[in-house]
Amino acid sequence: MGVGALETRLNPERATSRSVQRFVVRVVAGADLGAERVSDGARLSIGSADDAGLRLSDPYVSRYHVELEARGDGVVLRDLGSRNGTRAGALQVHEVLIRSESEFELGRSRIRVSLGDGEVRVALSDQAAFGRMVGASRAMREVYATLERAAPTTVPVLIGGESGTGKELAARSLHEASTRRTGPFEVIDCGALPPTLIEAELFGYERGAFTGAKDAHAGAFERADGGTIFLDELGELPLDLQPKLLRVLGEGEVRRVGGSKTRKVDVRVVAATNRDLRREVNDKRFRLDLYYRLAVVRVQMPALRERLDDLPMLVESLGRTVARERAVPLDGAFDDTFWEALRHHHWPGNVRELRNYLEQWLVLREVAPFEGEARVDEPLSDVARYLAMPLREAKQSLNDWFERMYVTRVLEETRGNVAEAARRSGVDRVTLFRAIRRYGLREDHDL
Repeated sequence: MGVGALETRLNPERATSRSVQRFVVRVVAGADLGAERVSDGARLSIGSADDAGLRLSDPYVSRYHVELEARGDGVVLRDLGSRNGTRAGALQVHEVLIRSESEFELGRSRIRVSLGDGEVRVALSDQAAFGRMVGASRAMREVYATLERAAPTTVPVLIGGESGTGKELAARSLHEASTRRTGPFEVIDCGALPPTLIEAELFGYERGAFTGAKDAHAGAFERADGGTIFLDELGELPLDLQPKLLRVLGEGEVRRVGGSKTRKVDVRVVAATNRDLRREVNDKRFRLDLYYRLAVVRVQMPALRERLDDLPMLVESLGRTVARERAVPLDGAFDDTFWEALRHHHWPGNVRELRNYLEQWLVLREVAPFEGEARVDEPLSDVARYLAMPLREAKQSLNDWFERMYVTRVLEETRGNVAEAARRSGVDRVTLFRAIRRYGLREDHDL
């Protein structure tokens, strides 16, 4: 069965929504005493921003202070890098799972989180693919449902997620499902361009605008007129350029560097970032008004470790693509050894890492070592592989490698005693538990 023949419509009996725990947030002390919000979806934010799910007037509360997310085992409260922190008694809270009524302090306010009666339904697509993306997991079908609703419109879309989760693929799929599909699709990587060149590349420049500008040049917004512009790694956009991007979004016109007149453009903006821009807003590295403009529709791409049920479908789709591009045979390539290796890996590089692994497998037909799976006491031997990556990706891969090896070693030394491992590492247990969950180490150490 070829990629084009993949069955993309699910069994009609498959649910087109999922249930999550309803929860209630109430202010029990502070300037907004009595304010309350009942969840109507999987997530709810609390802060002083106008678009916060529960908006507080407390001046010591950050614009985006915390986010609550309903899960099957309770509600997760996550601090969003707030200025004054989130506290539970004497404890500073970064992330905590709530299973019964609990109270927390935000600034000079105290909130109570209660698990409410009943459940909230979250829409899921009935498709196992959207454009170029494949996967029938609940996490992906939730993404598809959002993109399906956004596609016919012209509203900006902000796509979040870790590196390698397929944010650009989602943006291209959105463009191809829209009424602008016959128009251009322009990609600008805000993290790959030097700050001195981003403005010229986005908005264009006139002849003589700077040294080397021998001819006038149309920027990405002009080139994308009638289509879509995809701003990748938007969190890297310099602060001084953000007002100019805001002006394009608000007024639909650009002015070239060195130019005096403006040009009207009709462009849909889709942006992506592996940062949480709400944290960047809190730290004053990203403008709140620009965030409002871009985050009209938000999509969070799940990490591959959160959608392992999609591995067979991804392997089939990516495998056939790799086989075609690399001119290698595919029949009989995926044996028990292959699937055993995939099942026990934690995939820090997400779908991008899976594709790279498939390329190695199909060419060599042997199990290649995964990133981060060398012994702790072995030095990095394949430096060339990291030097071939983009800088940010190489740094992230090395950071993940080191953190996983560090946590593995300290858990081995403490025989899985998380409290002792956290003490030796100089971090709290919540931080260590996050790392254990992120790298799939719980089973390995029987915690």
